[in-house]
Amino acid sequence: MSEEMMEQEVVLPSLADAAADELAEACRAVLDAKKAANISVISVAGRSDITDYLVLATGTSGPHVKALADELEYKLSLRDVHPLHADGVGTRSWQIVDYGTVMVHIFDREAREFFNLDKLYKETTEE
Repeated sequence: MSEEMMEQEVVLPSLADAAADELAEACRAVLDAKKAANISVISVAGRSDITDYLVLATGTSGPHVKALADELEYKLSLRDVHPLHADGVGTRSWQIVDYGTVMVHIFDREAREFFNLDKLYKETTEE
């Protein structure tokens, strides 16, 4: 394969006007490609006043948590989507990237177990 072909990057369509479920799936795909573990996409529409979907993912270490958040912001910016807010940038155990209708939480294993958002929102879903 020529260098020119290797340098060409596939241009994906804009997500600027994407529905919340489509944006959540795009977040899941980026995290999966960067080797995040235990990715959950949870609909909280009608149960949360702040977002429609939570995307939860686990990084293997502090640097991996940061790399996942950085990759997510970079890849979605290429598709015309920018976070409204990001938090935890100075920490290595939990970072949040808020896209409005989708809120992404990236944890290390210990923080994910401690906060246990999976159980909190999945139990609410089953009621």
